[in-house]
Amino acid sequence: MRSHARGHLVYAAAGVLAVHTERGTSVVPANRVAWTPAGFTHHHRAHGDTDMRIVFLAPSLARLLPEHPAVFLASGLAREVLLALTGPRDHDDAAPGYGRSARSRLLRVLVDELREAHEQPLHLPEPQDDRLRAVARMLHEKPADNTSLAELGKTIGASPRTLSRLFRDELGMTFYEWRTQLRVYHALVLLADGHDITRTAYACGWANPSGFIAAFTAIIGTTPGRHRTGHQTTARASSAEPECARRA
Repeated sequence: MRSHARGHLVYAAAGVLAVHTERGTSVVPANRVAWTPAGFTHHHRAHGDTDMRIVFLAPSLARLLPEHPAVFLASGLAREVLLALTGPRDHDDAAPGYGRSARSRLLRVLVDELREAHEQPLHLPEPQDDRLRAVARMLHEKPADNTSLAELGKTIGASPRTLSRLFRDELGMTFYEWRTQLRVYHALVLLADGHDITRTAYACGWANPSGFIAAFTAIIGTTPGRHRTGHQTTARASSAEPECARRA
């Protein structure tokens, strides 16, 4: 875990990123941008062949964004600005071809775009209760497990009513909503690693691909097939640069 003196935006031009903070895990596919304010302890985990772009913001711009970690739906303009701002990895402090005033204008456009965007997190809150932690650990290890909440409760010594209340009060969602978020997270990882849609659906607990496609689309905003195609297109475009761009 680390923290930074400046807030920063993270975008995966290819692959999938998971941003871990004390509040839980946020998954960042290619149509979203993660924001971590200054001082928040965090770490990033990349899945697949990931091209991670990072943009640090001055306090004058950072104050325009939320005071808490957030994930935004990235517009086409926001994505293009992020790619323009992040040059080859040998040039961490300046994207090639842009002076200070041009970079300042691009950063302001980027922040304005995100201020207009909706927060759309694929977020897995971190359980604090030991009973919830036990359930979360079991399902992280086996996301395809269709064991009912009642059966899981028997395993850890808690009633389904108690577990339902804990999910609602502590994590702000039902058990089934949380498990669906978890499964979509694992699906994103498998898709980034090159697995096909049918194999991914069964590996993450769906009885058939159509159910997986519906759940994935409802949360991510695009179908698994379009998500994969978009990632491949972006990856080809970014690989055409002299080197993989990293940080601004």
